[in-house]
Amino acid sequence: MAKTTPQAPATGDATDAQKDLALIEVAGLSQSQIVRRRFLRHRGALVSMALLAFIVLLSFTSVGTQIAGLRVGGWWMWTWDQLTPVVDGGRPTMSLIPFAIGEHPFGQDEVGRDIFALVMRGTQQSLMIMVIVGLLATVVGTVIGAVSGYYRGWRDSVLMRFTDIVITIPVIVVGAVLGRTYGIQGAPVLALILGLVLWTAMARLVRGEFLSLREREFVDAARVAGASDGRIIFRHILPNAVGVIIVNATLLMASAILLETALSFLGYGVQAPDTSLGKIINENQTAFATRPWLFWWPGLFIIAIALCVNFIGDGLRDAFDPRQRKMPTERALAKAAAASVSGGAAGQAPAAAEAEAEDPRLREGAILPNAIVPEEDRPLPSPEDEPEGDPR
Repeated sequence: MAKTTPQAPATGDATDAQKDLALIEVAGLSQSQIVRRRFLRHRGALVSMALLAFIVLLSFTSVGTQIAGLRVGGWWMWTWDQLTPVVDGGRPTMSLIPFAIGEHPFGQDEVGRDIFALVMRGTQQSLMIMVIVGLLATVVGTVIGAVSGYYRGWRDSVLMRFTDIVITIPVIVVGAVLGRTYGIQGAPVLALILGLVLWTAMARLVRGEFLSLREREFVDAARVAGASDGRIIFRHILPNAVGVIIVNATLLMASAILLETALSFLGYGVQAPDTSLGKIINENQTAFATRPWLFWWPGLFIIAIALCVNFIGDGLRDAFDPRQRKMPTERALAKAAAASVSGGAAGQAPAAAEAEAEDPRLREGAILPNAIVPEEDRPLPSPEDEPEGDPR
């Protein structure tokens, strides 16, 4: 007997099966539960969150931190400003086979500072700048975009023309001038300056969302109910635009850390005696040919942080956007189609039994009026029956 291959469902059946699977997936769940469920299915975002959390814990617990002159120590034996004798030309002491860490796993610079401690301190500063810039630019851009998109009119014209002026000024030039002036005061001050420059893209995106959402029916219903403008903005429109805001905030953080790295590499970012990842590369750029490990580790952490933030933003975009739903496999579609067919047949059987019980003519073997019956199953004519046609 030949083995039969199951046929794929037709286009219409496949579309219906996809809709059924989508409805089953979100049945009985709130919007926050749907977003969380979709985000937890994004493997790249979950791995990136775990890696970013590991980098944060490693950087802040290993060498400690310093806030407003108060230093908290860590578990690593060296600090980022401690000078030690240069051992073996400053080469890294860490090896994979056999695995060993040593006293200076990332190596030493020309004055004897431990590169691992420097990279951890630079990671702290870069992460701090990334978070502050992301939060500040998101808040400023959201407020300006919300006011401009909701009220329109002269407010929209004034705010958008001011946004256009800020956009025309090159960010790297503004950051270089302000960073050279305020970078000596530390990473938080530099982050505040950069956050007041990088809000323009967020403002335009939020304005577009508010222009679209303010015309929806639920906004009209809130106005008719007597809700104030502030309540409509923060309780009705803003929750529906939070997906776009969160996704672009993560992308803004990724661009912020790259901007800080570029400014520090050019010498306009974080200033001595503090350090950052870009500043470490800038201080050791002359040793690229002779001691390349001075570039490997800060560059690796810059790439890792930027990629992690981008992957997390990608996962949030897929979670908040219903159009980014993962397509089901052919096996899942076939299973859903078979379940719908069997469910329909099972639903028809009780209905047929009830109809048969109510009407005896529907029982098996009963001949319905006007039914076409085969000739061999027809009853024999009775002599009392009149012949058909005209009698001769």
